[in-house]
Amino acid sequence: MPPSSSPASPLPGLLLLLSVTTGLVDAVSVLGLGKVFTANMTGNVVFLGFAAAGTPGFKVAPYLVALITFFIGALIAGRVGQNFGKRPLRQWLTVAAMIEVALLWIAAGVALNFDVPTLAPKVGLFAIITLTAIAMGFRNATIRQLKVPDLTTTVLTLTVTGLAADSSMAGGGNPNLIRRIGAIVAIFAGAAAGALMVVHMGLALPLMVSGLIVLLGTMLCVRHPAAAVPHGA
Repeated sequence: MPPSSSPASPLPGLLLLLSVTTGLVDAVSVLGLGKVFTANMTGNVVFLGFAAAGTPGFKVAPYLVALITFFIGALIAGRVGQNFGKRPLRQWLTVAAMIEVALLWIAAGVALNFDVPTLAPKVGLFAIITLTAIAMGFRNATIRQLKVPDLTTTVLTLTVTGLAADSSMAGGGNPNLIRRIGAIVAIFAGAAAGALMVVHMGLALPLMVSGLIVLLGTMLCVRHPAAAVPHGA
């Protein structure tokens, strides 16, 4: 049985922690970078449509940069997955974590000299968007390859849909109920905590905390015996 579907698998716990960081990163990007998403591309496509229509308050460039760099991050993750997919899971997770943590912490360093009210300097704005979007694109593609049900770590539309459609009220058996609720709570908690940090302490702290959660969560996960074999073996 694949580690991802085994009750003893460390992956669900890790992915719930990563879901918390999605809330943190979204708080940084939406509240601190001028209403742009770097973890959720659906919002950017919608906002890009608003910008293309000339809606006040929406500019094309930030959304295009986020979409392009997210794509680049996912592309890199696809290559990493090809190279590490048949190796022990802990090697794949460690490499993925190091890449993501490095990007988030570099973004935190850039954020130290970034002014949220004026979104200045512009080079800082686009640097933070680029770094966090690459990190989240990389994350999304990696999680997609791991194929852990109901834990994408970044989007909840299908999770909420499954929660309702598979519920006992709809005649279903409530599969993965705790996991689905956990994913919603994790992103909510991360967003709330991230909002408090952004409003009161700026952008650097939530980005630093996000990287720390990724690092510590991965370190705990790779110690699990299931991480000693290739994913799905």
